[in-house]
Amino acid sequence: MGFLILILGVALWWAAHLFKRVAPARRAEMGDKGRGLVALALLGSVVLMVIGYKLAPFVHVWAPPAFTFHLNNVLVLVAIWMMSPAGTKGKILSNVRHPQLMGFRTWAMAHLLVNGDLASIILFAGLLVWGMVEVVVINKAEPEWAPRTDGSIAKDGMFFVASIVLLVVIGYVHGLVGPAPFPS
Repeated sequence: MGFLILILGVALWWAAHLFKRVAPARRAEMGDKGRGLVALALLGSVVLMVIGYKLAPFVHVWAPPAFTFHLNNVLVLVAIWMMSPAGTKGKILSNVRHPQLMGFRTWAMAHLLVNGDLASIILFAGLLVWGMVEVVVINKAEPEWAPRTDGSIAKDGMFFVASIVLLVVIGYVHGLVGPAPFPS
């Protein structure tokens, strides 16, 4: 039952995010009410993914090498920074069209490196593939794009320091509710 709930959660995540791109006229007709419904669907998808992940039995698929735990933490730090305002206010990501989606995909890939059980593979691979599909769909719907020319390295640095602080907070909370991401 856990795997089914997990898969439904990932599918609802996909549907809620892709709705605007797949059915733009229908989404536009819904107006602000549509935003609320999409937000509710996204919240429901996260709830389903968490419950499904917790209920799914542990099915060992592969054992990650020890070094991947350190690599995971570095990649998650980079992912947090990419999902920060650095993509819109910094210099380094000014030539990247979808820095937040790239950060999200980096986060998902990092978690695939350290989790070798079936539920984790379903969850993180499902979200990674969604991030790839989302980029393709957005680029097809909105082909025109120009890189930014503004932004500063100082802003990149500021957001990177904030990302380190956020990683420590996230790591602490992660250790309280799940596996500790930092070796003790």
